[in-house]
Amino acid sequence: MDRIALLSQVLEQNPTDAFARYGLAMAYVAEGKPEEALNQFTTLTAHNPDYVPAYQMSAQTLAKLGRSDEAIERLKSGLEAAARTGNQHAASEMQGMLDELGG
Repeated sequence: MDRIALLSQVLEQNPTDAFARYGLAMAYVAEGKPEEALNQFTTLTAHNPDYVPAYQMSAQTLAKLGRSDEAIERLKSGLEAAARTGNQHAASEMQGMLDELGG
């Protein structure tokens, strides 16, 4: 069974499993399916608003698609999540990306 099928099966059992949802999003990124990945990142942050890596990776995905305004908004939300969780490393990386995008 491929990774996407396996993770989808896990999520059928537990739709709010943050680790599986993030893994599924990253699998879609790896397979060149950015829209599917973005849908998974959005679902993930809706269920787990403090899952900081989802904001960072979704912003990177949006930036690669030339959707800078959306990437900036995602980074701002990610910075808020990083502040809530005390994740200074991710905050620093996201702030750097935000600066590059002109946010």
